This record gives sequence, structure tokens and C-alpha cells, in this order.
Amino acid sequence: THCVIISGEEKKLTLKQYELLKLLVQNSQNVLSRNTLLDSVWGDNYGETRTLDIHIADLRKLLAESTAQIETVRGVGYVLK
Repeated sequence: THCVIISGEEKKLTLKQYELLKLLVQNSQNVLSRNTLLDSVWGDNYGETRTLDIHIADLRKLLAESTAQIETVRGVGYVLK
């Protein structure tokens, strides 16, 4: 597992959650398409595209008390603000 500090608390993340959050942080304020996120984190082995939705939902729960939030840009992708 991987750990991050969110609002002063250590949170454990799976490898994919960590890689996804890291990518969003590195590109904060920039909208990343679903395809970019899927290709960057899962490569060709992501199965169904719902995988991304589930991981985004999990990260949103982890970030609930943080000032950083993952926003959906309808028809485009996601951005960390």
C-alpha cells in the first residue's frame, strides 16, 4: 500500500489509487481526459472503463475533508482543484 497525508491524517491507498492521485496532483488545474487517465494508470489492462469511475469515487471520499477536490468536466474528464 501507499500512504498520503490528507488534512493531517495518514491515509492508505492502493497502488492504482496512488498512481491516479499522483497524476491528478502533477497536472492540477489541468483537465485530464478519461482516456489519458486510463492509459497512464492502467495501460491496456484496465478492463471496463467503470474502473476509473470507481477509483475517482474512492479518491473523492478520501479527499472529502481536504481543500483539494476532484471535479468532473462533463464530456471531457477530471481536474484536481
